[in-house]
Amino acid sequence: MPFEQLKLKNQLCHRLYMASNSIARAYREPLNELNLTYPQYVVMMALWEQDEITIAELIDKTAIDGGAMTQILKKMSDKSLLAVIKDEHDKRKRLVQLTQHGQSLKLKAADIPKNILCKFDSVDATQAKQLMQLLDLVVNDLAD
Repeated sequence: MPFEQLKLKNQLCHRLYMASNSIARAYREPLNELNLTYPQYVVMMALWEQDEITIAELIDKTAIDGGAMTQILKKMSDKSLLAVIKDEHDKRKRLVQLTQHGQSLKLKAADIPKNILCKFDSVDATQAKQLMQLLDLVVNDLAD
């Protein structure tokens, strides 16, 4: 029995794994210049999109695990990028709010997505959009 189903060349998941690692490496240099990890960058993008949101909303927007988010927010707070404050209207809720320093990184980060996409020499804009749609389907299918 040849066990074709067990060969790496036939594995979609392994290709996703390799792509994920390659993308993480591509982001390393530009994010080092901002003193951010990729998960921290994802949090920043969510907050640049909508500042002063609850931790629960931030977890929902970023799809980062709650335990990991707690650690990420602590490190980002230590870097003076954001503050976690109590909601004036509901003291049980905690809001995440960018600091001035966190807001200022937005301008420095503005070209990162374009520069990363430029590294995809073999993928045009239409294919990139299709890939995002396919990956959304995969994520939705595998969601708990």
